[in-house]
Amino acid sequence: MPKQVARNLISWASDIEPETIEQAARAARLPFVDDHVALMPDAHVGMGATVGSVIPTRGAIIPSAVGVDIGCGMVATETNLTAADLPDTLDALMPLIEQRIPAGVGKGHDDPRVDVFLSQVGTPHTSLTGKQENTAITQFGTLGSGNHFVEVCLDERDQVWTVLHSGSRGIGNQLATRHIGEAKKLMKRYFISLEDPDLAYLVQGTPEFTAYIEDMLWAQRYAMASRARMAEVVAASLFEVIGHGETVRTINAHHNFTQQERHHGRDLWITRKGAIKAAAGDEGVIPGSMGTRSYIVTGLGNPASYDSCSHGAGRRMSRTQARRELTAASLTEAMGNRTWNADRAAALVDEHPEAYKSIDQVMEDQKDLVTVQHTLRQIFNYKG
Repeated sequence: MPKQVARNLISWASDIEPETIEQAARAARLPFVDDHVALMPDAHVGMGATVGSVIPTRGAIIPSAVGVDIGCGMVATETNLTAADLPDTLDALMPLIEQRIPAGVGKGHDDPRVDVFLSQVGTPHTSLTGKQENTAITQFGTLGSGNHFVEVCLDERDQVWTVLHSGSRGIGNQLATRHIGEAKKLMKRYFISLEDPDLAYLVQGTPEFTAYIEDMLWAQRYAMASRARMAEVVAASLFEVIGHGETVRTINAHHNFTQQERHHGRDLWITRKGAIKAAAGDEGVIPGSMGTRSYIVTGLGNPASYDSCSHGAGRRMSRTQARRELTAASLTEAMGNRTWNADRAAALVDEHPEAYKSIDQVMEDQKDLVTVQHTLRQIFNYKG
């Protein structure tokens, strides 16, 4: 159950830092925030707005609250395979995934189906340069870096799933950065003082607001389509290794986005920064960290959370702190007998399970937000 932790701020987190509450409280004090900001159980300090926060606004939007990875989210695919269908290891899958879904900053590829998918996305408000168009095309269907990943998992029935985390890649970042900068310029132009400059906002009805909304919605569609394409590629690659297999269902959802919704009798912009929509019946994917569990969930539609829930485990260490305090050896031990990028252990220390909060505690904290359909355990992990 949630607790009020500051004025206009409620939290589901049993494990939360004072700095996180202070940051979220700054957003909650903005005059156009409607009622309260909701902190999910994985909340932690972010850039401008808190990761794991749900911010309801009327008449304005904070671009940095959506963030620079517009439309980042999860896609999970249930297959008809079981553990009995799998070989002793999935080592043969790793080179296929590495080749077909490039990972890393700025990495791109040639996807023969890119035109089919991008035709569903449309065009953004901002006229893209030739270089930006090339970025959008070549990075479509690629993973990115940081905490983006591809996994193969088994649920409690030993049913095989694929799980993938990615967003709108370089083009989404470029569009977001442009609009965040524009919002900051407007604050200076109109002498609007903010507790945090990253809370710069755009006012509904202005050309700048319209441009941002159209670009943001385009980037969300791009991210959704890119994940759908990668989910196809991952499943096809797995079936190629196994020799057979079919897709049963796919769940594809954002966790960095904003959209208009009706709550408490009012039409609001609901910005979820590191949170997923969990209205009654909504299906979602909540990943743990490397070496821990993930969850397939169904939303309960809790009005106090604006029909939302957590997007993952949430960091308890910054990347710098994790690299300073944790080791490649302990990460290797934590990963056990999973197939993963073991040759890159030193570069992945900042994704160590101990750098994250307990996913089990996060799920316990949000029993009034979601119910668990399936609990997944990783057997294959490919990290961006």
